[in-house]
Parts: sequence; structure tokens; C-alpha cells
Amino acid sequence: MEAIQTILTRRSVNFFDPSFKMSDNEITEILELAALAPSSYNIQPWEVITVRSPERKKALRACAFNQPKVEEASAVFIIIGNTDAVEENLDAVAADLVEKGYADEKTAESVKKTAGGFYGAPDSERRKVFAARNAGLFAMNLMIAAEGLGFVTHPMDGFDEDKIKEEFGIKSGKVIPMLIAVGRFKDGASLPDRKMRFSSERFAKFE
Repeated sequence: MEAIQTILTRRSVNFFDPSFKMSDNEITEILELAALAPSSYNIQPWEVITVRSPERKKALRACAFNQPKVEEASAVFIIIGNTDAVEENLDAVAADLVEKGYADEKTAESVKKTAGGFYGAPDSERRKVFAARNAGLFAMNLMIAAEGLGFVTHPMDGFDEDKIKEEFGIKSGKVIPMLIAVGRFKDGASLPDRKMRFSSERFAKFE
């Protein structure tokens, strides 16, 4: 299957072609595909800031320990776990359940109540974990989508989260699990052999 091949070929690259510019349509397609990721109760607690102007990439690079790929990539996605998504999205999620016949209105209201209570208050640690966990699913889908469309990516957790929030106007209670640089692989650059991966015998067990 093509999905398996995409997983096998995806690499985190450090060498982007700085002259290559992705189109609005290409970026939108990646985001729309990424949004097909699963999420708890279908709440979809993710937001994205796409950074691509030279000025804003320069500002982001200063928040990301001066990593060159932030400026060299065509775009960098700031992945945000939206801790307010339960309150913001549940009405639409419940309405969709009714519209598509998954539930009647009474059951949909019950789903809203259950989900609203399960994840705690927006400023709770449980809510932050919920938002980060689901945003991580979105982020992996984004990288696979980009790879499938012929681009390369690099997920990044080397950054000052507070500085990014201040620079890009992100609410302090939200979480930023990662940045993802996206673009075209630099001509003439080469990738070394893939770094080792532990065998499933090391990290998995059967019961």
C-alpha cells in the first residue's frame, strides 16, 4: 500500500531548498488531509499557525534556538493544542452526530455533557494533556500527508514555548507540542542511513 511506503520513506530532514515556495493550495491541501486525523469525541482540539513570510520565519527562528531550517523551509507549522476546544467545538460535533444519524438530540446532549466533564476545566493539567495528545495525532497526519504529496518535513521540539506564544499571540494556557518544517529537499544534499530503531521485542509485549 502507498501508506506503508510513505511511512518507510518519511525522514526528518535538515536540508531544505530555501528558494522553493509552496503555494496556498499546497499548504491548504496538507492541512485538510491532516485534519482527517482522529480525535477524542471528534473535538479536534488543534490549531495551526503557518509561518512562511521571511520576517515571521526570522522571528520564529529566534524562538527556536536559531535553527536554520526554520528560515530555509518553505513553511513552518506551529502546532497548537487548543485547550478551549471542548467549549468551542462540542456544539458543532453534537449537531453533526444528529445530522448524520449517529444519535438523536437527547443522546447528542448526553455526549456533550460527558465529554465536557471528562476532560476537566480548560486550565487543568488533564485538559492540556488531552489537547497535546490529539494535536500530536494531527501533526503526524500532517507529516504523512506532506510526504505523500512529495514534500519533506522535520518535526521540532527545540523551541521556547513562552517566547512563541508571546511573539505569535497564542493564549498562554494553550500548548505547543511541536513545530513542523515543510518544504522541498535541497538539491545536492544527502541523507545518511536512517538512525537505529528499537525492535518491537524491546518495547512491546503480548498479554
